[in-house]
Parts: sequence; C-alpha cells; structure tokens
Amino acid sequence: MSINPVLNQLDELDRRIIVALQSDGRASWTSVADVCDTSVPTVARRAQQLLAEGIVRVGVTPDISHAGPVNLFILRIGCEPGRQTEVALELVRREDVRFLTLVTGETDIIAELNVRTDDSLHTRLIDEVLAIDGVSRCETDLLLHTYKATNDWSRQLLTGKDHVYTPVEPHECDSSHFNDTDRAIVAVLRDDGRASFQGVADMIGVNESTVRRRFETLRARGCILVNTLVPAPALGFESEIIFMITVTPANLDSAARELATYRGVRYVAATLNGSSLMCEVILPTTRDVFDFVTRTLGPLPGVQGWTANMEMLNLKRGFIETPWWRGRLNGSGPSGGDA
Repeated sequence: MSINPVLNQLDELDRRIIVALQSDGRASWTSVADVCDTSVPTVARRAQQLLAEGIVRVGVTPDISHAGPVNLFILRIGCEPGRQTEVALELVRREDVRFLTLVTGETDIIAELNVRTDDSLHTRLIDEVLAIDGVSRCETDLLLHTYKATNDWSRQLLTGKDHVYTPVEPHECDSSHFNDTDRAIVAVLRDDGRASFQGVADMIGVNESTVRRRFETLRARGCILVNTLVPAPALGFESEIIFMITVTPANLDSAARELATYRGVRYVAATLNGSSLMCEVILPTTRDVFDFVTRTLGPLPGVQGWTANMEMLNLKRGFIETPWWRGRLNGSGPSGGDA
C-alpha cells in the first residue's frame, strides 16, 4: 500500500500522542504530556496539528440502545463490477450504519446495520439496502453478543506486549439512562469529541457544571464511548483483517473470551449463522498475521476454520465517518488502511 507523505513525516512523539489519545480521546494535554514525557505546549501544538490535518479524529457516540432496544446485523455486500465505491457512498450517508469498510475477497463491503426492534428489517434490507444501485447481493447475519469493541489497540506500541488486555463486558444501556440534555451534549461531542465543557454548555444553553456532571456520569456507566480514529499506517500497522471464524458450539464462548484478551484484536462478536465469531485484528506486519493465525487462532480449542477479508478503506467506525476517506477516494489525504 502507498503511504501518504504526511504519514511518513510523523515521528515518535506524534505516534506516542496518538497512542495516548486512543487510550483517552479527551485526556488533558497535561496528561498526554506526562505519558509522552514532554512539555504541554509541545503536545498541544502537535496534537492540534494532527487533528487539523485529519490524521486523528475524536468523537463521542452514545450506546446503540440509547434510543430504545435494537439489533445489530452484519451485512456482507457484493457489488456489480466497478460499483463498490458508489455503493459505499450511499451506505455511508445512512445514520443506521455503525461500521463500513471496503474489503478484499468475495465480499466487497462489510457493514453493521443498527435496526430498532420495532422497525421493519424487511424494509431496511429489501427496500433500501438491496435497492441501492450497484448492489448484487447481501448476506445478513444477526449479531448475538459483543465480547470486545475497543479503540486502544495501539497501546501495544508502548508496552511491547500484545496478550495483556483484560476484557470488560459491554454495558447494558437503555433509553432511560439518557435525558434530552444528555442527547444534546452527545450531539455536539460527536463532531468534536475534544470540545470543552464550557463550549458545549454555550451551544446547548446550560451551565458548564451540568455538562461536565452529565458527561462524566454517562461515561462512568458506559453509556457513551469516546472514539479516537486514526489510519493504521500512521502507527506503522500494515494489516487490518476481519476474520469470520467457525467454532464448535460448545467452544464458542471460551474461544471468543480468549481472543478478546489479545491487544491486537479490536473487535470480537458472536453471530447467529454457522456458530461463527466475527473478529477484527489490527497488526503491524504480515509476519504478525502469520503468528496470529498459527499460534493464537489455529490452536484455540473448537476452531474449525475461518475466512478473512483485508480492509482496504474504512469509511465509518462507531457511527463516525473517518476524516480521511473522502481524501483517499480523491487521491489525497492520509493513505493506507484505517483504524
């Protein structure tokens, strides 16, 4: 893959700043400076430049159930030859698409569709997704349980270790955890996850202490997520892969929990079809991928096989558009895979 010159110009301090922001996208510049062992003005200047150039984006999103009960469906979409980009452009506009990526293999696009339980799945899939000009087929699978969904995979760069992650069960959220003020706060922070509490308060017409208190309460409960998006090559990572893993039913849960302990595994979820796990892996090199499949994935009890898709261009994560995908399609902006 070609790497944009902007990414080639990132030095070790830039990368450490990015790693710190992936751990906490709203961390103070003082906290980031402590992690990076440098001055606050230097960190603030470098980080603000990374944000302005679209190499990094921080956004806050609510739990998928904040407006009521939902189901998530994994869509594996095939497109007519040469129509993949057009289809992706239609899908990225949809507010119900949480994740969207162009991939290699027999499937052209993998997406997550968020459907409220009182909505019509038939309407969403048949009348809307399959009706998109250029879509030739769509395999749909219900997501049963998420074991891991994290954005701090880059911490392995600081620790030098991979198998160090302690999985945390996702928070069970519902609409009663949010009020109108909460939704207004999140709406502002979705576009600018580092906006000051005072700035948010001025925009929605409440006092700063209310914004701070409500935000910290939601975050402590796990009702909101601070996402830091960054192209993987900015941190020297070459490989982003989505595995669909077939596991014997009796070993499905244990295999998923073991996979979730690996830092390089960003996402693990159980799906309905074929006793499968969907597993997204972000690793530095092809050699690391080989080690993962031969030393981690292959030996897991119950694993019977898998298919894999390399991610070529990621347009959405956590309902947030990546800041670089439009530039990639136009031949400018950060290049390479995305995280």
